[in-house]
Amino acid sequence: MLSEAERREALDYARRAATEPLAGAAERSGAGRSRWLPDVDSLQGALRAPGACFVTLRTDGALQGCIGSLVAHRPLGVDVAANAAAAAYDDPRLPPLTLGDVATTEVHVSVLGPLEPLTVPDPGALRSRLRPGVDGLVVEASGRRATFLPSVWAQVADVDDFLAALWRKAGMLPGSWPDGITLQTYRVQEFAGPLAGP
Repeated sequence: MLSEAERREALDYARRAATEPLAGAAERSGAGRSRWLPDVDSLQGALRAPGACFVTLRTDGALQGCIGSLVAHRPLGVDVAANAAAAAYDDPRLPPLTLGDVATTEVHVSVLGPLEPLTVPDPGALRSRLRPGVDGLVVEASGRRATFLPSVWAQVADVDDFLAALWRKAGMLPGSWPDGITLQTYRVQEFAGPLAGP
């Protein structure tokens, strides 16, 4: 768990990484400009340790971008900054962040806990094991993989809707149970703030 000071610092990293490519270039997209990352030697505590996170940007409440890491492969502070910039400019589903978006955009950082294998025999057993509002879920089958963060529970009616939407995201037929399917759950520590600053 990140301390309050570490959460503030992580949000600062996300803000800087997402907005610095736009600085002084109102007429240019940030997509092609250099990306800022924190100096690893300056990181401390949980932000220096390997960690995985997702960064979500919402502009006027609508999704602006969401990019993340499922497995820790770099210091958490670096992961936050890199994923913030990617959410701002590289999410293929959405247009890149613009200078005009910044004032009405909120940044959400979800730091992932460990991935826990979930072994269940069928969809019914999966439904009974999931904890709405608590569990994130990763599904992998037939070379496809998708995940939903715990925050997605707030956008669906029930477990069936959550699973159907996740299956569609993974390119699978809702309710199907492919051979070799693997499932993992995780929890997150989520915190948020305005992209323009506190």
